[in-house]
Amino acid sequence: MIGVDEAGRGPLAGPVAVSAVYLPPGFDVDGLDDSKKLSAVRREVLAGRIRRHGVYALRFCDNRCIDRMGILQAVFRAMREAVHVVMRTLDAPVNQVMVAVDGKLEIPDLGLLQKAWVKADSRSWAVAAASIIAKTSRDHFMQWADGIYPEYGFAQHKGYGTAAHMAALREYGPCPLHRRSFRMPGKE
Repeated sequence: MIGVDEAGRGPLAGPVAVSAVYLPPGFDVDGLDDSKKLSAVRREVLAGRIRRHGVYALRFCDNRCIDRMGILQAVFRAMREAVHVVMRTLDAPVNQVMVAVDGKLEIPDLGLLQKAWVKADSRSWAVAAASIIAKTSRDHFMQWADGIYPEYGFAQHKGYGTAAHMAALREYGPCPLHRRSFRMPGKE
């Protein structure tokens, strides 16, 4: 089974991160859960274990891609790409792979057996692992972005529409990482 999940679908700034993960037989699943239920420290520890022992792929769609394609199509494209990278790495026959996707929608044009489950990141170890890789990777990006655009506070809110982020948008206007297709306040 290959698990697929994303992080960063709803923020006003930054990329969406998508991960596909295969956990080999015998992988220690102790502590794996939906990334949103784990502390940042625990996510980092688990991400290290997944990266060392699992097979994974990570894809980012930046804000320009999201604005051009729309968030849903950008997520689907990144999901397809990530799954196909894992498939090439595993070199497994197509008929022996099942893809578990977190959410209500299956990935269009994937060409593999798949199942979309709401809350799959709490039901499947592989999807939980994908959730952790996507979340930690996107968080790292947003921490880096905070060093470039410190006035927005990306390290704290990761691009989500918090009161502090909205106030920064009103004061400074959007930066090059902001999604122009998402409604946000302009500079006063």
